[in-house]
Amino acid sequence: MTFFTVFTPSYNRARTLHRVYESLQHQTFRDFEWLIVDDGSTDGTKSIVEAWQKEANFPIHYVWQENGHKKKAFNHGVRLAKGELFLPADSDDAFPPTALERFVHHWLAIPEHERIHFVGVCGLCQDPQGKIVGDSFPGDWGIDSDSLEMRYRFGVCGEKWGFSRTDILRAHPFPEHLPGHVPEGVVWTAIAAHYKTRFINEVVRIYFQDAGNQVTQTRNPARDAAGSLYWKTMVLNKELQWFWQNPVHFVIEAARWTRFRLHVDKSQAQRERFWPGSAGGRLLVVLMAPMGVAWWLYDCWKRRSH
Repeated sequence: MTFFTVFTPSYNRARTLHRVYESLQHQTFRDFEWLIVDDGSTDGTKSIVEAWQKEANFPIHYVWQENGHKKKAFNHGVRLAKGELFLPADSDDAFPPTALERFVHHWLAIPEHERIHFVGVCGLCQDPQGKIVGDSFPGDWGIDSDSLEMRYRFGVCGEKWGFSRTDILRAHPFPEHLPGHVPEGVVWTAIAAHYKTRFINEVVRIYFQDAGNQVTQTRNPARDAAGSLYWKTMVLNKELQWFWQNPVHFVIEAARWTRFRLHVDKSQAQRERFWPGSAGGRLLVVLMAPMGVAWWLYDCWKRRSH
């Protein structure tokens, strides 16, 4: 089995995709494949990748699919991956030559009998000028924790980059049946409930803030309401134990639940049963319903005015 599948979902990013390719060309650790899932590009991405396939000193696999948003591209990539570990690399990413080597070092540093409890390793990002993006992790070298504790207890924010075990990702896919964009948190929150991550204070990615998205997203509150509502329901079900670390956050999330619920078709809402399963989550939704209704009305007004 291959050690890493480096996975890139892409949509009309032919002008930036070379950063990933060039970074992989210079990696000191060589046991990896590069898997590209093209989400319906029309900018000649395929011909560029075919040229790289002929000259690269590592395997490149290219798959084109009808436009289906990142959720379908990600699930597709996870299903096709031959690597034990799955490393998503955005289509405008770059990373240092030792990035994969350092990931391997920290993964193998976890005692073998304990790795079953870990999903992966996550490190820091820097911008092209060398400045760390966002916060560092607690501790000198880092910490073993999960993404929820990192966010709520330690307040760590900003871009990060890491890999996950492929088998765990296959067990926690994105819900493809939901229309539009589905936030990534639906996957990471579900995994955080069962697995730890090793967070390291080492730069493993160079983060570029290019215009445009690597995979198509509508960013339309009404069109993306089902995925957003699914995510808010999960927050109120699985993250509420962190309420006192950031109560304002959960109050706003409860208002958003009503906002997106009003955008979702009634028949779909009945099928999905979005209503929060936790008593605390339901109480918050009821209390914050007026704000959610006002938010929904604003969305409707804004859509008509445009």
